[in-house]
Amino acid sequence: MKKRGRLVAFLLLIVIFAATIGSTANPILNNVKLGLDLQGGFEVLYEVQQLKSGSNNEEITESVVADTAKALRNRIDVLGVSEPSIQIESNNRIRVQLAGVDDQAKARELLSTQANLTFRDADDKLLLDGDDLKPGKAKANFGESGNPVVTLEMKDPSKFAQVTSEISAKAPPENVMVIWLDFEEGKDSYKEEMKKPDPAFISAPSVRQTINSSDVEISGSFTVEETKNLAGILNAGALPVHLEEMYSTSVGAQFGEQALDKTITAGIIGVSLIFLFMLIYYRVPGIVAVITLSVYIFLIMVVFTLINGVLTLPGIAALLLGVGMAVDANILTYERIKEELRVGSSIKTAYAKGAKESFTAILDANVTTLLAAVVLFIFGTSSVKGFATMLIISIAVSFITAVWGARLLLGLLVKSGYFDGKTGWFGVSPKRVHPASENVDTLELTTKFDRFDFVRSRKRFYAISIALIVAGAIVLGIFKLNLGIDFSSGTRAEILSDSALTKEEVSTYLDDIGHPTEDIVISGDKSNIGVARFKEEFSQEEVKELKAQVADKYGAEPNISTVSSTVGKELAKNALFALLYAAIGIIIYVALRFEWRMGVAAILGLLHDAFFMIAIFSILRLEVDITFIAAVLTIVGYSINDTIVTFDRIRENLHKIGHLDNENDLANIINKSLRQTLGRSVNTVLTVLIVVVALIALGAEAIRPFSIALLIGLIAGTYSSIYISAQIWFDLKKREIKKHGKLNTVKEKKQWGSDEPVV
Repeated sequence: MKKRGRLVAFLLLIVIFAATIGSTANPILNNVKLGLDLQGGFEVLYEVQQLKSGSNNEEITESVVADTAKALRNRIDVLGVSEPSIQIESNNRIRVQLAGVDDQAKARELLSTQANLTFRDADDKLLLDGDDLKPGKAKANFGESGNPVVTLEMKDPSKFAQVTSEISAKAPPENVMVIWLDFEEGKDSYKEEMKKPDPAFISAPSVRQTINSSDVEISGSFTVEETKNLAGILNAGALPVHLEEMYSTSVGAQFGEQALDKTITAGIIGVSLIFLFMLIYYRVPGIVAVITLSVYIFLIMVVFTLINGVLTLPGIAALLLGVGMAVDANILTYERIKEELRVGSSIKTAYAKGAKESFTAILDANVTTLLAAVVLFIFGTSSVKGFATMLIISIAVSFITAVWGARLLLGLLVKSGYFDGKTGWFGVSPKRVHPASENVDTLELTTKFDRFDFVRSRKRFYAISIALIVAGAIVLGIFKLNLGIDFSSGTRAEILSDSALTKEEVSTYLDDIGHPTEDIVISGDKSNIGVARFKEEFSQEEVKELKAQVADKYGAEPNISTVSSTVGKELAKNALFALLYAAIGIIIYVALRFEWRMGVAAILGLLHDAFFMIAIFSILRLEVDITFIAAVLTIVGYSINDTIVTFDRIRENLHKIGHLDNENDLANIINKSLRQTLGRSVNTVLTVLIVVVALIALGAEAIRPFSIALLIGLIAGTYSSIYISAQIWFDLKKREIKKHGKLNTVKEKKQWGSDEPVV
């Protein structure tokens, strides 16, 4: 009965999970808000500045910025955009994200318009302004002849009567009341504008008699839509400040739809391959891993919708990489169980010991990766912050599912007694199992890597790494980094075509429309995407014109991003601070949990990985943008994860032997620890690489550089954990042995989160 009861409980939980996910997955997915890179839209970062002239000029305070953000939200309501994102940053900046907006040009114009309505005479003398109007009374209407007009109400009819009386007394053509929106002193002039076919003022009606009324009608060559927008702007209120556009990016709907489809396809393929690997390699534990990973992905989406998160391309990448983190926790536990089975432990004992001994490594690995994610969230902007948010959620949820959930399900199967003595169901051949009577310790187990002497070969790998670093430094000094506009400022245009493009074709076309550049890269699976970069920052009008011209030529609006030099410098500075603070946080944590030498060794390994990624990007001339920093910090987390697992095993093995007599004993312990953890490292990196390669091969073009950076970093991180960090620690530790002689490796003080004494 006991056996059947455990199995029934296991199957019942599976049915509950399946029913819950099956019945709620679609509603949850439908509630997920997509970022502008997945459905089109635009994002703009404004810096709030004082007006250069006018009575509304005031100091920029938090309340002024808050009022400005409120005015922007009121204007967005006119557009009818659902769930816009408006965030105040750095006390004087406002970031606006409008995903899914149909007319991006109209939206940008609506947001940036100051809405300072003024009434002036033919000599540009100010007669009335927005303060003379009743708030909220602007309406889109129709005039006597049926033409679209905007009607207003004056606060003081007598003042309006006096003004119209003065103007009507003038002889034509001086008897005009010129209505302006955002008149600029020294730049705008009625007499100059009236000569143009499309003047900057709204209208200039002639006044032939005194108008003693509070009702004012603004007429002109308006469309119905234009009168609605103008009325909406006036009712939203004039912005008391000048908005300087520091950064903007727009994504066409076709780009967004294509990016979403391709990345989801890549994710499904990548995750499916991970599931297949776990089933084949780990058997019964692999089944549990597939179940818990499915629950993990479901819970991620539940939490993300509950916090009202916005899913972006980097966010999807973080979700998929989180699968790798969750798999890592499973692999750590399963490899420990396999070791216990090999020394002759029963299935139940192996499960209990494996779960216990893997916990500290899982905890430390997740905390250090979480440190990198938190730093990324603090210093990141826009989609990078979304990536960090998803990564933080992923780490937290993976810890719950892989540690608690997986052990609950596997425990039910193990304790059912059905698998007693059947080590093959756990991926361990009976031929590799030692009888319990032999009292074999896990330190004595053979591995596939016993022929490798990592410590003795360390100088060779030091030399290889130094040579690569020197070569990278030389290349970096000569070619520099191919900085994207995120760091170098300027404008970036991404053109999508139905057919293959060539650099010459795009260059000629851009030259013909007045935007020449030689910085053009052709990309895409079918060479149908042309990316052009310009050193200058395009104005709103230039962006609007370029989008219209490219859409007319190629059938799809281009993605266009502009970044000011100020923002570029700040992003570079923030990126350096992010890396610095992440390194400091990790070294402090590792020093507290292990010892300071391990902290130093871990950070040197991380610096090795980061520089290696930078050098490769320089050599391959890959574009370095803000997502590259996200990739570096992600690799910092993964690399330290691998290093922590290695150090955790070294600490455990040192405790087992109790003392070190000489550096040969230390070398043996390090070699044995590396051999024991290398299989786990290979399996973990393999599962993550499956996802990364899928993103590179099948994912959206926008995250391909990000994915390539991850690929390079994963390889470098695994290499450094084995051949750099562990070996540096050996060289630091052997000095202590030489100085003090024989070392006791067991202390009475208990390690936090562990039943084992400290090394």
